[in-house]
Amino acid sequence: MDRDELGTMLRTWRERVHPADVGLPAGARRRTPGLRREEVAGLAGMSVDYLSRLEQGRGPHPSEAVLGAMARALRLETPERDHLFHLAGVAPPTPGQIGTAVRPSVLRLIDRFADLPAVLLNVRRDVLAWNPMAAALFGDFSADPPARRNLLRSRFLTGDSRMVAHTAEDRARLDRSMIGDLRGTVARYPQDQALRRLVADLCAGSETFARIWAEREVIAHHGDRKTFAHPQVGELTLDCDALHVSADDQTLLVYSAAPGSPAADGLSLLRVVGTQELRTGS
Repeated sequence: MDRDELGTMLRTWRERVHPADVGLPAGARRRTPGLRREEVAGLAGMSVDYLSRLEQGRGPHPSEAVLGAMARALRLETPERDHLFHLAGVAPPTPGQIGTAVRPSVLRLIDRFADLPAVLLNVRRDVLAWNPMAAALFGDFSADPPARRNLLRSRFLTGDSRMVAHTAEDRARLDRSMIGDLRGTVARYPQDQALRRLVADLCAGSETFARIWAEREVIAHHGDRKTFAHPQVGELTLDCDALHVSADDQTLLVYSAAPGSPAADGLSLLRVVGTQELRTGS
């Protein structure tokens, strides 16, 4: 790990990113160009102290998940991301592994969905990027460390998913589709160690997951209609469209409702209440 060069590159990359590039207000006064440390730390889901120590060449050895989060926050292109990994002494993702890097062009696309929740997942169902509306709907992903931002963990291990099912049949269908889709991923990425750890954790921690996983059913999970229970807005039944980023094997989920429908009114309220709640808590 080249701590000094890693710190220099992190500062260089941070100073070239404009606040508008990541959906932040420029503000009246900025002593240095680019983003502030606290802004990068917030985008990457880490503490300001942790980032400060890395930039000063005295930080700990960052994990692959942390490096991926920093690469997304700094809008690094693939060669730059790989250079970041090499400086940290970590092998960049290979074609046989599930990546966590996000193209800057995809991040810009997510930013354009200002009125609709949008969240980007890899095939491990890791949450890679999201917009404020998605945080308002699902909860603030940045509150969890990068390695724990996973929809399967949320559903089967922590029980904090806001997605609801009105009948046992609906819940079983959703569980089976998520688990069946994961089995297909395991076949396509047999060398991905993080994927194997995820399956082991889910089997050990959830009887429901272990039972369905043992049935070895393979299901392609695509867009659907889903119902969410929000503490301020109430229930929202939304259409979920899955947009595939084929080059990176990632999926952008966008949630919407028909104009004039009660769900559309709920989304409008969510935009005010939910995002205001996030600003107050930050």
